[in-house]
Amino acid sequence: MTLALNPPQDAAVRHPGGPLLVLAGAGSGKTRVLTARIAHLIRDRGVEPQRIFAVTFTNKAAGEMRARVAALLGADPRGLWIGTFHALSARLLRREAAQLGFGSNFTIYDADDSESFIKRLLEQRGLSPKANPPRAIHALISGAKNRMIEPEEFAVTADGPLVRAAAEVYAALGPALKQANAMDFDDLLLHPLQLFREHPDRLAYWQHRFDHVLVDEFQDTNSAQYRLVKLLAAPHRNLCVVGDDDQAIYGWRGADVRHMLAFQQDFPGTTLIKLEQNYRSTQVILDAANGVIAGNAQRLGKTLFTAKQGGEPVTLLTAADERDEAEWLAEELARRTAETEVPHEGMAILYRTNAQSRALEEAFRRRGIPYRLVGAVSFYERREVKDLLAYLRLVANPADDEAFLRIVNVPRRGIGEASLAQLIRTAARWGKPLLAAVAMAERVPDLRPNVREAFAGVARLVEELRARFGESDPATVLEAVIDVVGYEQYLAEEGAEGIERLDNVRELVAGAAEWAEETAGEGDEVGEGGGGTGATLVERYLTQVALVTPADDRGSGVPNGVTLMTVHMAKGLEWPVVALAGLEDGLFPLGRTAGEPGGLEEERRLCYVGLTRAREKLYLSWARTRYRNGRLELAEPSRFLEAVPATVVEERSTTPRWDRAAAFAKRAARARRVPLEPEEPAWEAEVASQDTPRYVPGERVRHRKFGSGVVRAVSGAGRSLKVTVEFDDQEIGTKQLLVAYAGLERDWESA
Repeated sequence: MTLALNPPQDAAVRHPGGPLLVLAGAGSGKTRVLTARIAHLIRDRGVEPQRIFAVTFTNKAAGEMRARVAALLGADPRGLWIGTFHALSARLLRREAAQLGFGSNFTIYDADDSESFIKRLLEQRGLSPKANPPRAIHALISGAKNRMIEPEEFAVTADGPLVRAAAEVYAALGPALKQANAMDFDDLLLHPLQLFREHPDRLAYWQHRFDHVLVDEFQDTNSAQYRLVKLLAAPHRNLCVVGDDDQAIYGWRGADVRHMLAFQQDFPGTTLIKLEQNYRSTQVILDAANGVIAGNAQRLGKTLFTAKQGGEPVTLLTAADERDEAEWLAEELARRTAETEVPHEGMAILYRTNAQSRALEEAFRRRGIPYRLVGAVSFYERREVKDLLAYLRLVANPADDEAFLRIVNVPRRGIGEASLAQLIRTAARWGKPLLAAVAMAERVPDLRPNVREAFAGVARLVEELRARFGESDPATVLEAVIDVVGYEQYLAEEGAEGIERLDNVRELVAGAAEWAEETAGEGDEVGEGGGGTGATLVERYLTQVALVTPADDRGSGVPNGVTLMTVHMAKGLEWPVVALAGLEDGLFPLGRTAGEPGGLEEERRLCYVGLTRAREKLYLSWARTRYRNGRLELAEPSRFLEAVPATVVEERSTTPRWDRAAAFAKRAARARRVPLEPEEPAWEAEVASQDTPRYVPGERVRHRKFGSGVVRAVSGAGRSLKVTVEFDDQEIGTKQLLVAYAGLERDWESA
């Protein structure tokens, strides 16, 4: 079997020796080059397979590469060292374990094992796992290990109680793991370096064991990984690295694109080969991607081109809000499936954060369009969403024992399994729901005083919520729950993952507010029950959620639907039709990246990755307003859109036509006055104090969906401020809306 290669690909495959940097653009055939080079070394250069050390970043990629090499050779390359950094390091360490004081049968701890182990170390040191979540501690230690920071150095720079706790655990972790004859995932990378540092003879052995070292996805290497391959290749310098600095998107987990940028300085005499011919996308799509990535200063530089000249224009959609955006995309992809040969599985919608999936999931479900949610749990099945919905269920139905069991220790209240089992037995004997039983916690036998008080506190909490908010709209109740139980602080203690979960919490509240907007007027008004059935708005909302999102999750279980996933998850994948949604400043790029070193450039690379997933058609969309951080926020188009050449774009809008040039000129003027940071909307100061009503009866307003109308009444204050609006459209009628979520504007044109 032979492969047809273009001239740069062929030059990379036949490179005679010495350091080689292959700059492989998206869709340029880098896997083909790597496998062909390995086959060339074995078949044409006489290199024995066992003398080749080839690193990939996933086990799947390693398996595919081995299979391709076997197909090229006509036989399995027995002895070839090919696999992930962790797999190859573990293979090496099994042979060298005794040198480091381990048995060759050492256990490898996964993330769950490591967190459980860390929890025990915290408890042994009198450190509270509640105040110092093991997952957060593990993440801090892992980050230090990936940057090759020793426990002593980490302790010196430890700032804040959580980091100091991590430093204390980090100091004890190594000896404790050795005693357990175990290594965690990070140790698999660090222990070979320790071996080579402490036993120069073993370093010499392994350096002469391999004649060639090849690394795939080189832009994603961390410090320990780069150090390892540099050591192995030091004598012969036959180090071939393949990657794309424009697709370096994992800085947040320790990858350092500077290794690729500095490779030619680290290895003088390096041969640089650029693979710029793209075999995936049309030239129109590549022009868009080239325009965006050109904004990065820290890059080696290349320009993708293709033989597929022309192509459909890039559609740029301006939507009113995230729901409008989702509805338009769902309708457009359904139309495209009906009118073309591209099936649902040939399409994908990519986004920056998992919280964005909610509006898309609901739009697809409303239209009966099959979809697959990849890399994340369906929105309403996410832990934090189910937690808060369980509180809502108890407000609506105090006899809901499953909801009680879900929240009784969330956030943690020091209630153990034994105490809970005793409560369940007692409630069964009394014939009462669990919530009713905890209201009489003093009568439950065999409970410690602190547990009795914790149980009684849950009963008081739910009763207070029912008394104060039982007739309120679901968004108001959710906000009360989040505030009273300290749920945001509970998630924040989990570190980076908890911060992402906070986005989902805020998205849940926003979705509940949207639902209340649409429901108000379909029967009774907000806060008055609804539909003539006697059901409260909370009860009706919970019914809607249960019907739209059953436990078996119809959406993500469909194997052949439109793919929904984050851009990070999409790396390495491709589809004929791709939509990149939520392209707004503060969301993509994320606001918090602007102040981080290299943060904005990594966001731009991430955008580039998203753009280059499309083969035939690319949609880009942004919304003028979006619910974020628990409130409606005005948005501006992403700065990345400015770099997309106007010649390849067709603009579509669900609102009055967007003045592209004016929008960017406005932001540029503001950027000259202030540092490059996420900007507060101009109306932020106006809503900062909502204790005073912003609207008065008789005033005309405009709603993004319901159109124009007249304010008839104003009630409440702060987050609970509501307006009753009589809309001009008689079919819509009168609705009561929460100001914090309604997105109302004064209707100057009709005033």
